[in-house]
Amino acid sequence: MEKEIMLAPSSTELQELFREAHLAKHKAYCPYSKFRVGAALLATSGKIYSGCNIENASYALATCAERTAVVKAVSEGEKSFKKLAITSDVELGFTGPCGSCRQTLAEFGLDLDVYLVNAKNESKLYKLQELLPIAFTPSDLERPRSNHDIMFIDFGLNGVGVAYQLSLLLNQLVIKLDGVN
Repeated sequence: MEKEIMLAPSSTELQELFREAHLAKHKAYCPYSKFRVGAALLATSGKIYSGCNIENASYALATCAERTAVVKAVSEGEKSFKKLAITSDVELGFTGPCGSCRQTLAEFGLDLDVYLVNAKNESKLYKLQELLPIAFTPSDLERPRSNHDIMFIDFGLNGVGVAYQLSLLLNQLVIKLDGVN
């Protein structure tokens, strides 16, 4: 289902959040992609934490705007968030968070309102759960786990030979166990 485009922020709170995201975008360090992104994260305390993307010549070390905002907020003691605004220079369409950012945000709850904001200040609203439908969250670590492992054997190209050798070993084990009584 296509999301409705909001032509302007619907509250002063959103107006401020979008403004902070746009301001952060202008601080982006992106000499390689030239793709500026800004994010503003509203904590349940009411404080807004902004972030921009920071690129690196070693591309894997780049940091997205969303994660920059999260790191700033958490380093100040915040761990509960209500809303996130993400903006870029894209005029048509919207820029969503990458997979790493979605997973980082999921660490703090899937009920987060995520506003994708374009350069014309139009926006679309998503719940984080919509953007990351099968999220791995801290509650997954609390689930009961198996106390046994299943062994998988890769027989590779010589699978027949390995399978034959494995059957011989299993046969010897059965014979030894049979003799124990």
